Amino acid sequence: MKIFNLIADYLFLSKKNETETDNSTIKAMHRINRISLLLFLLGLVMMVSKMITQAVLSR
Repeated sequence: MKIFNLIADYLFLSKKNETETDNSTIKAMHRINRISLLLFLLGLVMMVSKMITQAVLSR
């Protein structure tokens, strides 16, 4: 369950560092990284569900 907490912390940026300055380039990079991580997780869920479906139907 710790991995899910790490992913949630990254996706929602719950840990803010007060000493960092706000840079629009860094914010855009983090948005793109969040989108790519979400798409990867969505693809992973779809692949696992497809494998499970094929395993059940092949019986």
